[in-house]
Amino acid sequence: MKKHQLEETTIASKSIYKGRIISLQVDEVNLPNGKTSTREIIKHPGAVAVIPVTNEGKIIMVEQYRKAMEKALVEIPAGKLEKGEDPLETAKRELEEETGLQAGQMTKIISFYTSPGFADELVYVYLATDLTTPEKRLEVDEDEFVEVLELSIEEAKKLVEEERIHDAKTAYAIQYLELLQLKQK
Repeated sequence: MKKHQLEETTIASKSIYKGRIISLQVDEVNLPNGKTSTREIIKHPGAVAVIPVTNEGKIIMVEQYRKAMEKALVEIPAGKLEKGEDPLETAKRELEEETGLQAGQMTKIISFYTSPGFADELVYVYLATDLTTPEKRLEVDEDEFVEVLELSIEEAKKLVEEERIHDAKTAYAIQYLELLQLKQK
């Protein structure tokens, strides 16, 4: 099938909700077969995720309570893009806010859509190495409470099995680091 044979054209769009982080809209669309349908779409400013790795090969993660899941999860540091902010700057800021660390080297790995069936959130993933503690730490968001953890890949994989690590970006980070280890052997 050619690209134009898959496209849906928007006939009308209605804003349902505008929040601090997301907004929801319902679009009426023309389908490729000439019929119409509706699409519920979550608009998100985008986010970054950082894979901080120590010189000893440990992964720095944070544990925090996630209200939507009603439990604490262990994750790589992450946060949303501010309007007009470069993803690399967001990655640096989030790493320091959540872990108290700065990276001497920050490398973009990939970007991906989290749930393209209903959301436009694009996450940029960075590898952070040459970690140091700055003399003066950035202020932590007043509504964010995290515990910083330093884990081996094996320890992280065990947390995946226990569903304490239970999100795609962190699972991706663990697999990425495992592949790096394999390449180096």
